[in-house]
Amino acid sequence: MKKTKQSGSCFDQTLPVKLSRRAGRHVLCRLTDKELPYYSSNGEYRHRIPKKLPSDYTRKGDGEKIKRGELHKAAPKAEPPQAGAFKLRDNPPNTLFRKLYERGDLPLQVLHSSSKNSLTWKVDIRKLDYHHYLPIFFDGIREKEEPYRFIAVKGVEDLLKAGQGKILSVIPQLIIPIKTALNTRDLAVINITLQLMCKLVESEEMVGHSLVPYYRQLLPILNIFKNNVPNMGDTIDYAQQKQICTGELVNRVLELFESHGGEDAFINIKYMVPTYESCVTG
Repeated sequence: MKKTKQSGSCFDQTLPVKLSRRAGRHVLCRLTDKELPYYSSNGEYRHRIPKKLPSDYTRKGDGEKIKRGELHKAAPKAEPPQAGAFKLRDNPPNTLFRKLYERGDLPLQVLHSSSKNSLTWKVDIRKLDYHHYLPIFFDGIREKEEPYRFIAVKGVEDLLKAGQGKILSVIPQLIIPIKTALNTRDLAVINITLQLMCKLVESEEMVGHSLVPYYRQLLPILNIFKNNVPNMGDTIDYAQQKQICTGELVNRVLELFESHGGEDAFINIKYMVPTYESCVTG
């Protein structure tokens, strides 16, 4: 994954990014003829392995050398190439949120205090145009550099908390930013996105119903990371309060989708995530 070098200061302009770089872009797996599987003479479907040279065959007395590890190890079993479903995808710093923040078009500033940082809005947040600002802040949740990440995430939380009655009509504009953040396959970005999706569903009464038509855009990535739960054994997970377990966050989002999505939510979730079990009907 390409990394764009930045200056490290929030007061400097971000270096330009090539137009060909798109967040979450899918890279096709291109295989040559030598890498493609084939049918053997006995009708078996096999994957190609490197041919042995005459010097690679074992000779008399090599058994003891193999036991002692003096000879090369046996060639690994031929397996199909990896699909790369969990592989990180490109996440260039070209969000609209970053551009507007550096240009000074966002009516806020960071308030630094001894306990924790917060945002100070220069205007009444309830009078903001949610059709304009809420998609911009959701576009910035895939940022990983500071202060862009903190401002985008905290800005979304403040807007959802104070936007009663204004969020439902903006839902169609939030689908692409959320989908782009999930498509980066970056667990740090995915965890933040899932937490904000939970707050989005709980922000208004009918938001869960309005998200049902967009399950085909949002749930494929959740299906991939649904079982991403580390096996702790008999140890204690002291980081549980930080909500960094992707599998648990996915299950929580799916449960909120079902409980707030109405009667058609479960069948649509089950279509995209076949291993999901209902939390309502039991």
